[in-house]
Amino acid sequence: MSELILHHYPASPFAEKGRLMLGFKQLEWRSVHIPRIMPKPDLMALTGGYRKTPVLQHGADIYCDTALIARHLERVKPTPTLFPRGHELTVASFAAWADSVVFMNAVTLMFQPEVVAARFAKAPPEHLKAFTADRAALFSGGTASRMSVEQGRSQWPVLMARLEAQLAHRPGSFLFGEPSIADLALAHSLWFLRDTPLTAPFVNTWPGVSAWLERVLAFGHGTPRESNAEEAIAIAREATPAPLPDERYEDPNGLRPGQKVSIAAVDYGVDPVEGELLFAGAEELILRREDPRAGVVHVHFPRLGFRVDAR
Repeated sequence: MSELILHHYPASPFAEKGRLMLGFKQLEWRSVHIPRIMPKPDLMALTGGYRKTPVLQHGADIYCDTALIARHLERVKPTPTLFPRGHELTVASFAAWADSVVFMNAVTLMFQPEVVAARFAKAPPEHLKAFTADRAALFSGGTASRMSVEQGRSQWPVLMARLEAQLAHRPGSFLFGEPSIADLALAHSLWFLRDTPLTAPFVNTWPGVSAWLERVLAFGHGTPRESNAEEAIAIAREATPAPLPDERYEDPNGLRPGQKVSIAAVDYGVDPVEGELLFAGAEELILRREDPRAGVVHVHFPRLGFRVDAR
């Protein structure tokens, strides 16, 4: 079986979610670092245009978005499960809320002017300018909207007070008793905030939250091995994509295998990926595309949060 390869960079909060999922499953994986900002030519050779971080590669199969990466890792190693039986809807829905609402609040707090100044204090001015322009482009054209700093400061204590209360009143060490994707999806935004002295109090002020976060981060990152983009692209080029899922599903919009389509996120990072639709299931969409460097790859997207347009 091909090795798992995570394309990521250390400071990315969603990459931390991906690393924690690999740690929770205690998996071995290759670590390929990608640039923080565009251009990302090596990643584009694999995804065809999808630019968000992280991306999981499994041979010639490329998985976009941590929600779908979680489901693929569940297939690779079913236990311990990210989706406890009887709580599938609860944990997946909570994770989607944490990845959107909590994450956007955390981003707002991290991009307060004084925090940005401290984070980039040692960087050349042109680096901050390039980073700011890149993030403006990332959030352009999608449904996600940046809130004001004042709104973020006002809302954050509400989120933390609710979390503190639930952790105090619920038996077990995790959000819904046993650990799940819900814990990992909430943890990465708090991990992000704890990265700077100016934002760490937004987490550390809450003792129950802090203790829970330490328990989640203790899952670690599994067993990574440093690799590079050229090796990853060569692995994709030499591999054969996995067989398509054996699932019968009638697409509500009449999508059929063989159609030329584009698939893009709807919230932010809305760069479309074009290719031949191979599979449209209840949770997953798969495109076939061919790249001069990577060869034939299958690019996988979650159905939730993505749009499909016929070409």
